[in-house]
Amino acid sequence: MTPTGNGNRRKPKNQIKFQVTLNEEQKVAKSVILESKITVLKGGAGSGKSMVAAQTALDLLFTDRVEKVILTRPAVTAGEELGFMPGDKDAKLAPYTAAIYDNMYRLYNKEKIDKEILEGRIEVIPVAFMRGRNLTKCCVVVDEGQNISHRQMELILGRLCEGSKMIICGDTAQIDLKDKKVSGFGFICNNLTNVNGFSVVTLKTNHRDPIVEEILKVYIDHRD
Repeated sequence: MTPTGNGNRRKPKNQIKFQVTLNEEQKVAKSVILESKITVLKGGAGSGKSMVAAQTALDLLFTDRVEKVILTRPAVTAGEELGFMPGDKDAKLAPYTAAIYDNMYRLYNKEKIDKEILEGRIEVIPVAFMRGRNLTKCCVVVDEGQNISHRQMELILGRLCEGSKMIICGDTAQIDLKDKKVSGFGFICNNLTNVNGFSVVTLKTNHRDPIVEEILKVYIDHRD
C-alpha cells in the first residue's frame, strides 16, 4: 500500500480550530486519510472511528480541499425493525445518520454545520441511492461499513471520482446483518491493501467508560 493524495489541491492557509482535539492515535489516522484515496478505519465500539472521519471530512470541506461532504451508511438496525418512516430521504435516514451529525456538532459550531447542510455542502445519500452517482471532489464518509454487503461495497467504491476521498468506518464485531457472511467489510480489509491509495488503520483506544471495554470483551468471548 502506498498512500496517494490530491496533489493538485492547494494546502490550507489557516488551521481549523475544532472543539474536540484528536489524540495521537487519531492524529496518525487522520494523516493516513489525508495521504490516501480510500481509508478504512477499523476499531471497536468507542474507539472514535466516526469522530476521526467527521473531523477529517470537515477539515477538508472548510479548507476548500473538497467541495462537498457525503455521508452514507446502510439502513440496518441492531436487530430491531423500525418499520415505515414518513418524510423525505433525509428524514427517513435521520435515525441512522444521527451519530455522524452528533460528532460534527461536537467538533464545530452547530449553526455552521446546519448552514453547510442547508446549502448542500454536507449531503446524506442512502446506500440504496448510490447507483448512478459520480462522487467528484468530495469526501465520502461511509459509517457502519461492517453492515454493508459485498455487492453494496463494490457499488460504493465504484462511485469515487477525481479529487475525492473515501473514509469507511467499521467493526467486524458489530455486524448486524442477518447473514454476517454477506458483509463486504472484511473482504476489502483483507484484499485491497495492495491497491495504491488504499489504506487500513486500526484504532485501539477506548474513549468510553472503561467498563464498556470489559463488558464487550465478555460478549466477544461468549459469542457463537
